[in-house]
Amino acid sequence: MAQKINPAPGIFMNLPKEGEPILPEPGEENILITSALPYCNNVPHLVPSVPTYNRTRNRRTLYVCGTDEYGTATETQALKEGITPQALCDKYYALHKETYQWFDIGFDHFGRTSTPAQTEYVVAPASSKRQICQEVYLNLKDHNLLEKQTKEQTYCEGCAKFLADRFVEGTCPNCGYDDARGDQCDACSRTLDPTDLINPRCLVDKSHKITTKSTSHMYVKLDEIQPRLEEWIKRSWKEGKWSPNATINADGEIVDARVKAGLRPSPLTRDLQWGVPVPVREGEVSDGMEKKVLYVWFDAPFGYPSITANYTPEWKRWWFDHKNVRLFQFMGKDNVYFHTVFWPSILLGDGRDWTTLHHLSTTEYLQYESGKFSKSRNVGVFGPGARETGVPASVWRYYLLSTRPENQDSVFSWGEFIAANNNILLNNFGNFVNRVVRFIHAKFDGVLPDGGDESGPYAADTDPQDPNNPDPTFVSEVNQLLSEYVSAMESVRLRLALQHVMAISARGNVYLQRSNLGNALLAEHPKLCAQTLARALNLIYALSALIHPFMPATSREILEQINAPPRTVPLVLSHDILAGHTLGRPGYLFTKIDDAKADEWRLRFGGNQAVAATSATKEAGKKKGGKKEKSGAAASSAPKFPEELKTEEIREVEAQIKTQGDTVRQLKEKQKSGQEGEKPSIDDVEIAVAELLRLKSHLAEFQQKELEKAKA
Repeated sequence: MAQKINPAPGIFMNLPKEGEPILPEPGEENILITSALPYCNNVPHLVPSVPTYNRTRNRRTLYVCGTDEYGTATETQALKEGITPQALCDKYYALHKETYQWFDIGFDHFGRTSTPAQTEYVVAPASSKRQICQEVYLNLKDHNLLEKQTKEQTYCEGCAKFLADRFVEGTCPNCGYDDARGDQCDACSRTLDPTDLINPRCLVDKSHKITTKSTSHMYVKLDEIQPRLEEWIKRSWKEGKWSPNATINADGEIVDARVKAGLRPSPLTRDLQWGVPVPVREGEVSDGMEKKVLYVWFDAPFGYPSITANYTPEWKRWWFDHKNVRLFQFMGKDNVYFHTVFWPSILLGDGRDWTTLHHLSTTEYLQYESGKFSKSRNVGVFGPGARETGVPASVWRYYLLSTRPENQDSVFSWGEFIAANNNILLNNFGNFVNRVVRFIHAKFDGVLPDGGDESGPYAADTDPQDPNNPDPTFVSEVNQLLSEYVSAMESVRLRLALQHVMAISARGNVYLQRSNLGNALLAEHPKLCAQTLARALNLIYALSALIHPFMPATSREILEQINAPPRTVPLVLSHDILAGHTLGRPGYLFTKIDDAKADEWRLRFGGNQAVAATSATKEAGKKKGGKKEKSGAAASSAPKFPEELKTEEIREVEAQIKTQGDTVRQLKEKQKSGQEGEKPSIDDVEIAVAELLRLKSHLAEFQQKELEKAKA
């Protein structure tokens, strides 16, 4: 099929050559991205991430992740399943990898922490090559930043061994939660020591007697590193434009309680079998650490460089080049301390010029319907379950990213999940693409007609009185939305950026309606019809790049339908697909999901609470005369914005959204129930929906600003 596309520099994505590793180059934009390593002790969470935006800007980008396989979490789960820790890791690594591949998460390498690059250290002279994790430990020792401490530790007389933190459960001394673990309380998120717990219990057998005995461990002197750490936090926060988090607020004030109180030496070793062995140099006097392993929070972050080392032997070009490489790290809020305080302290203590954190992107918690996600109680849908629903990964990615809890907790709702697919993806985005591509196929045999535009950016300023231009603000409004999209993505405000994408596609629908695209336009104004199609098709080409970070499979499908190579994100709308270009085969990007699926999935993934919840929903439906509460289900998942943070500007936009929402509902109801002569046109509905999406995008921006002020 003939392609006629503007060959100007910078339009097409620079795709890495197959088989060649992605490496940073001096003088170019080099982006290193990591996602928090998921524990390899259970089914994976739903964790789409968005590194591919940088690829659509032709930046050298490497995205690494992998399973975190050492530590008590793995050892305790293996004990429950009656298999060895290695067998457990092999089992869940395969499951994680398969699930993330299905989710189309674009890791350049998905590895694991139990590889030789992370763990193997042969007893040898100090000059011999050491592996990443143990080498840092020995460097800390050489810099006199380790000290041996002997303390009381929980000991199980029934198991006849010291119990590592996760082998102990009990009552939290801070909040009274009865099932706190020995390392952290899930209720109040405070870090703990096993000996802090009230009424401690052995995880192996709750009837075993728990006592305390003295044991020795190596501690890293965080107190000595703290001055350098605080200087690094403030500098990195400013350079990387961190969003406010648990460590530092919007004013650059360090707010972490542990840092403010003064860091204390922190243990680096554990009494475990499954873990990275503490390295010992040949000929050195024993310090009693030979049979111990490294603490998992010391070991695990080095999974990022060791996984990179398994991707390329030139891994140091990524991890020891702070001047030329920017490191972006994505994680939940419970991991902030370890990535902004603990691990950076270790890297500073190591003394080498590590590539350290540039930008931190954290999220709050995603709740499930009326409660919390819980693997132990089978509440919520996790990675494999999402696949089993039969809903394409692109729809999952869209919904999860559109509800990403960036500033406050959000709620997963099956009602909103279905509404997002049917109302936004199918009726808005998919409809725009399908309408244009099918019209060109039906009327021009799939070949783009000549609308008279020259290649390059469209003129944004046109005469509003021009009778030959039914939508004079189309280009300028799209350009404004493109600017807002880029601004949101550059500041890693992913949810807002995705709203802008949908607002752009909605604006495309409005453009088609105002231009009256159809047989009459083709017959009476063929040149205007050709121009409308060309501009709409080039907007679709732009959308293929904008949606790529969020829904890569959808992006690929669009490119197949328009027969075009992957392009970069345009800063302005331009005429890049030219007259005479032949399109591919048209097809539907999305299909409708039956509303009845909500109850089916709610029952399937709701655990013990599902039956009661479904019954309550049905009973409520009966009281309302059997009417389905679609909008209520959808609205319930939106995070509630705090009343005390609402400005007059926010209240005004909320009122406009309510009014516009009522307008959209009334138009849709009239379409369904009105007589033929009284029904509103499709044009009226789509224009109303586009305005509603625009208002919601503006509201999200205003709310984001106020939340950031509040966190400060």
